[in-house]
Amino acid sequence: MKILFYNHTGQVSGAERLLLMILARMDRAEFDPIVVCPGKDSLSRMVLDLGVPVETITGLEARFTWRVNQLGRYCKSFFKVILQLRRKVTTISPDLIHANSIRAGLVATAATIGLGTRVVWHLHDLLPRHPLSTAIRAVASLSSRTCLIAVSEAVARNFCGRFSRLIKSRPTTRAGLPGWGPRTSVILNAIDLEKFQPDQAAGRAIRAELGLSQDDLVFGIVGQLTPRKGQLELIKAFARAGVPRSTLLIVGAPLFNRDDDYAQSLEQAAQAPEVAGRVRMLGARSDVGAIMQALDLLIVNSKVEPFGLVILEAMSGGTPVLAAAVDGIPEIIEHGRNGWLVPPEEEAALAEAIIHLSCEVKLRARLAKQGKQDVARYFAVSRYINELQTFYYSKVDLRSTQNDSKNFKAPPHEWGGVGVG
Repeated sequence: MKILFYNHTGQVSGAERLLLMILARMDRAEFDPIVVCPGKDSLSRMVLDLGVPVETITGLEARFTWRVNQLGRYCKSFFKVILQLRRKVTTISPDLIHANSIRAGLVATAATIGLGTRVVWHLHDLLPRHPLSTAIRAVASLSSRTCLIAVSEAVARNFCGRFSRLIKSRPTTRAGLPGWGPRTSVILNAIDLEKFQPDQAAGRAIRAELGLSQDDLVFGIVGQLTPRKGQLELIKAFARAGVPRSTLLIVGAPLFNRDDDYAQSLEQAAQAPEVAGRVRMLGARSDVGAIMQALDLLIVNSKVEPFGLVILEAMSGGTPVLAAAVDGIPEIIEHGRNGWLVPPEEEAALAEAIIHLSCEVKLRARLAKQGKQDVARYFAVSRYINELQTFYYSKVDLRSTQNDSKNFKAPPHEWGGVGVG
């Protein structure tokens, strides 16, 4: 099966990391992938390193906005990219297009009008309250060639919007979970467990690099520097907690120009007298797995979080996680069992949890042990690729040309599954 993977940006963040994992692990004897994406950033180079061919087109400029002048510029960008992608699709003639974002889905659906090509929208994000969100849902619903994969139940619920609340008896997935309306499925994200394993030596090396002793308490937050990740509020909660001999590591960098000011505000907050010298801005790092090994606690303080891959990465390496109970995070963490949850955007509750977990060494160890077991059981890449490949075959009938194709069969499990609608 020839699959065209389209990514609207060349920058690498969570959705692109998942795409790279798919390309690295899918069965190349059964699937013939080709990637179409902008060529000026790192994604195209990383795809080529995997031995997957790349075709480049212009990057899409499109964001949610209320400014009419910007909407005009974004519409112009859409039409330009749609025409470019249509030419690529006509030349490549794929059996299926995997659009790796909502914006990519819009472009791919418009670019294939009249071509009959099936388009999968991979939903990684939550739609904001905006008139354009209603229009996006309408496009997905009205196109009979479109089907959707959501990375969590929270994302599926958000995308289907009010429609999902009107369904009294929702269809079930193959794993016995509820579906989310026509042509919508949930396949929970996964990680490559081999890349995130306990490594005490790596953790000690990171602490030595940063001048931290093995007796220091080290907290960390990992992710793009942007307001929705809640780094600024975490600095305030960390100051409020006042845990002795503790350090907060902030790992990540702003990906977009509009986040540069936010990054500067974090630098200023880190210099406040109550936390001076105890908050370390590490920037973007390629050794995130090792950094997590140096942490006593990973903190995820997001205001919006469709899923939370960084949680799986920490759990897989045996690092306990404290997180805000928002959106898709409760689909990973069960409070007090494999992690610790606090209400989102509540500084006092976050500070109290930091204090509590700092004192409870045995509790942190128990959460870490159970978290590692759960990730291995429910979020391994083998499960994910099996379900995804099953999904692809359910959407494209290749029986006339591939009679000998393998019959991928996703085993039922408790936390996710493929729903075919």
